[in-house]
Amino acid sequence: MAYKNFRIETDADGIALVTWDIPGKSMNVIDETSAAELDAVVKQMSSDSAVKGVVLTSGKEVFCAGADLTMLQRMNLAHAEMMKSKGEEAANKYMFDEACKLSHTFRNIETGGKPWVAAISGLALGGGFELALACHYRVAADNPKARVGLPEIKVGLFPGGGGTQRLSRMIPTMDAVQMLLKGEAIDLKKANAYGIVGAIVPAADLIKTAKDWIKAGGKAVAPWDEKGFKLPGGPVYSKAGLQFFQPASAMLRRETYDNYPAARAIMQCVYEGLQLPMDAALRVESRYFSKILRSNEAAAMIRSLFMSMQELNKGARRPQNVPASKVKKLAVIGAGMMGAGIGFVSAQAGIDVVLIDRDQDSADKGKGHAKAVVDTAVAKGRMQQADADAILGRITATPDYNAIKDCDLVIEAVFEDRKVKAETYAKAQPLLREGAIFATNTSTLPINSLAEEWKDQTKFIGIHFFSPVEKMMLAEIIVGRNTGDVALATALDYVRQIKKTPIVVNDSRGFFANRCVMLYVFEGFEMLLEGVPPAMIENVARMAGMPVGPLSLSDETAIDLGLKILRATEADVGAQAINQDHKNLLVEMVEKRGRLGRKNGKGFYDYPEKGKGQKKLWPELSTLQPKLLDSDTLDVEELKQHFLVVQAVEAARTVEDHVITDPREADVGSILGFGFPPFTGGTLSYIDFMGAKKFVELCYKLETKYGSRFTPPKLLIDMAAKGETFYDRFPPKKAAA
Repeated sequence: MAYKNFRIETDADGIALVTWDIPGKSMNVIDETSAAELDAVVKQMSSDSAVKGVVLTSGKEVFCAGADLTMLQRMNLAHAEMMKSKGEEAANKYMFDEACKLSHTFRNIETGGKPWVAAISGLALGGGFELALACHYRVAADNPKARVGLPEIKVGLFPGGGGTQRLSRMIPTMDAVQMLLKGEAIDLKKANAYGIVGAIVPAADLIKTAKDWIKAGGKAVAPWDEKGFKLPGGPVYSKAGLQFFQPASAMLRRETYDNYPAARAIMQCVYEGLQLPMDAALRVESRYFSKILRSNEAAAMIRSLFMSMQELNKGARRPQNVPASKVKKLAVIGAGMMGAGIGFVSAQAGIDVVLIDRDQDSADKGKGHAKAVVDTAVAKGRMQQADADAILGRITATPDYNAIKDCDLVIEAVFEDRKVKAETYAKAQPLLREGAIFATNTSTLPINSLAEEWKDQTKFIGIHFFSPVEKMMLAEIIVGRNTGDVALATALDYVRQIKKTPIVVNDSRGFFANRCVMLYVFEGFEMLLEGVPPAMIENVARMAGMPVGPLSLSDETAIDLGLKILRATEADVGAQAINQDHKNLLVEMVEKRGRLGRKNGKGFYDYPEKGKGQKKLWPELSTLQPKLLDSDTLDVEELKQHFLVVQAVEAARTVEDHVITDPREADVGSILGFGFPPFTGGTLSYIDFMGAKKFVELCYKLETKYGSRFTPPKLLIDMAAKGETFYDRFPPKKAAA
């Protein structure tokens, strides 16, 4: 039988080599065709008496990148249609039956009576790793970049092809659950130590080693199907089980606040499944999987963190009339924390970098940041010394502006002050080579006003990085009214080159990310001034899904910087543009109390000396509160809504103001840029999945009690009346390639 995605060759020993190789794709993924053909291959191998064993391998550099999530999206759409036409029971049965299909195929490999070996090259992730786990043995080609793992939790799902059951029967329960909940892939050395991968061999010996295992009498029975099998972590109802499951459940609640149904389902699958025979355990997993797949959280996370992010990374917003470019040499003016970080990630991507500052010592300090990062990576075994030396070799530190003459792109990362920036532009502008693009890393100052200092404004653009640059995956590209397509395309190509996700926004004070996150911080100030206990403010924010509380975030970004931004806004726009109570609070903190934030060890929190304990809320903070409220009288759920609604309302305003023109960018940008809860899918998806009508009603309720910061914009009121979503009203453009 001929297959589209698989080739089968049987040798003289009766060992079939099944090669998975989807035509026209750089990586194998489990899509409808591969799933159906794999099922047919398994049945063919089981029924063919000439076949004594099977080696499953990939015709590509990687074994499998996982499931095609668009296939899961189509299942959800079919479920929704069936709900309307045939009712809930029929729709749910359809989803369960679909969820079982791949699990049944994998189980048929395991119980088909013939030994299967997975010969793994490169990555084996998600459903691809589950397929490998269903084989009786696994051998991997030696490759330092190779990884195996189950990352489904990162898109609101969990392994539904037997992964929760096989992994927790192979390795200690604690290690299996940690691997499932973190979704992190492990290297081959660790996989081999666990016994997940039986052998690591040179790539040239991969197939031979797999076949030799079969010839040597490799068993066609999984350990858990043999009599007397004992769980590596001990039975659930044992001393070991008691010591794990109870604290693990408590820790899960502490880390997730029960916001992620998939995380809870993982614990349930492992807990229930380990008490059952394998076939019953797999049915339990499929039931939970079909339930989680129907959840709003999974739908939102798949759309934003997989589909939308992939499309933006592929250049969905890139002007198609501009040829592709590659930055070979970059200049960064300003070698402080941000500039040094930009220089490092660029050099890491293979770009030659010139770090420019006012004097040699300042420039050298910027390069010193890169040295500190690579030295740490080498010490922890994450980087080879030769690679570290190569990165540092690509960075030149200098006070000489003439170094920008042969650069393709120049990024200004000087102090957030108009005068300082104008002086920088005056020095740099005459030295730019023809065709070079100039970008500012400003975080709040409008691009259009900064561009007034520029002769050719078509070459001027904003590239807003987030701190710390090495860790934050977002870059906000700000287009001014006169920014040209070449500048936009160059910025997008550069961001892609340094492996960050870009969002494109139009000019506005604070752009998109800072407009929204400042409302989050300001909401913390509002609660503080309203008398909410500071600890409750911080804890409720984390319960809502934010990574840190608003007071902690204000400390991290520097309270004095927040005061400077408020004063700059007031100077540019007028006193009515800012909340004077917020300004007074920051004046009290900064100028009267000398509390600048983490950088001087005193802010809303007190910070211990390095390595000497944890930060603690400043005990005297309550003395700055005009009144004190009793925490027992406050509605925790309503306070959680404060934090999410105020950011989502501002995101909707950025759409109304045409700052955001593509909902994908608001959603991806809010998650990657300022930690809006991933389980919501982002600021606009939070509204969409709640429904515009329900969201507007919630806004009115909060507005009545707390004021105009919750007032919904006209756009949202209009959408609520028409029953629209952002993705309906502003359909995203297709990615270019």
